[in-house]
Amino acid sequence: MANHTVRQILAVTALNLRNIPARLDSSLVAVVGIAGVVGVLVALLSISEGFKATVSQKGRDDAVIIIRGGSGNELSSALAKDQVQVITDAPGLARIDGEALASPELFTILDLPTRREGASGPASNVPFRGVGPHAAQIRRAFRIIDGRMLSAGHDEVIVGKAAATQFYGLEVGRQIIAGSRRWSIVGIFSDDGSVSESEVWADRWVLAGAYRRGTTVQSVHAKLESKATLGQLKRSLAGDPRVDISVLTEREFLAEQSKILVTIIRTLGFTIALLMGAGAVFAAVNTMYSAVAARTREIATLRAIGFGGTPVLVSVLVEALALGLLGGVLGGAAAYAAFNGYQTSTLNFATFSQVSFAFRVTPGLLVTGVVYALLLGLVGGLLPGWRAAHMPVTEGLRAT
Repeated sequence: MANHTVRQILAVTALNLRNIPARLDSSLVAVVGIAGVVGVLVALLSISEGFKATVSQKGRDDAVIIIRGGSGNELSSALAKDQVQVITDAPGLARIDGEALASPELFTILDLPTRREGASGPASNVPFRGVGPHAAQIRRAFRIIDGRMLSAGHDEVIVGKAAATQFYGLEVGRQIIAGSRRWSIVGIFSDDGSVSESEVWADRWVLAGAYRRGTTVQSVHAKLESKATLGQLKRSLAGDPRVDISVLTEREFLAEQSKILVTIIRTLGFTIALLMGAGAVFAAVNTMYSAVAARTREIATLRAIGFGGTPVLVSVLVEALALGLLGGVLGGAAAYAAFNGYQTSTLNFATFSQVSFAFRVTPGLLVTGVVYALLLGLVGGLLPGWRAAHMPVTEGLRAT
């Protein structure tokens, strides 16, 4: 009995699929509608994937960022000179010739227009970081790709590759005015696509003088002796009454910084996809109703010669799923072609500064888009399939 039903399902489904070209116009309406929904969903989610990859996924587990206890980010943190000394003296940090591989750092904002808007455009908040001599060694894959490294004690800056691409006036050889200084741009650096590439770096002491910060810093970036020494470092600093600090791995810290924006984008993306999906479902429903109406006598004849209602229902659903699959593949392909790798910048709500990143259309997003397309096709085929399966045979045979 089961084999008989399966044979009927295969026979009716094959007949339905072969007849799709005869209903090309209505089928294309459903396919294009679903493709549009999937394209928008994948494009929006690729923003969060790109931002997350830049801000959090590039973080390391063998490096730490230390800020004042209770501070959610570097902007709200402050560490005095004696506290920095306690931190750099703590066990668990990597050392070179007895000196901790650590970089006490300042973080402020630089106002610059985007390249798109030009010199007269509105200013955006660009991260401006004062770093110590070990900053480059602590980062994942730091290297100068144009010009040279900044010289300590001089009014010089180096610019992250992404910042140089997104913001106006950050070419080697040019100057920018910030604080009480005129800074010369001497180099462009890359760091494996990390958030550092969205920043402008200066010598910490020179930056402190330009902004009258004294000897206070906002964070200490440091490299661990190994991943296993993180606990030793935390225990040592937690038991020292001279400091009240938070010790986070670079990966943990950056993941926390990206959480707000990623949540907003993903919520927005799925909300828009649900709203647009309703329209796509109506298009699929109309398409499948048209398909059933065009084959009313054919379906009734099949029922009259012994085909059951289940094979008819399944055949309609399979046709709807096929249209959904085609729409999902087309929508995902369009999103990949249009957005994957597209460079832009957005506001990081944790620091209220711009972060440059590239859209990332990942395989996981493409699978999500196709699954959503299949769901839309399935929902769109349910009512027409149910109607076809339960249509009275005599009524169907009388149809013209």
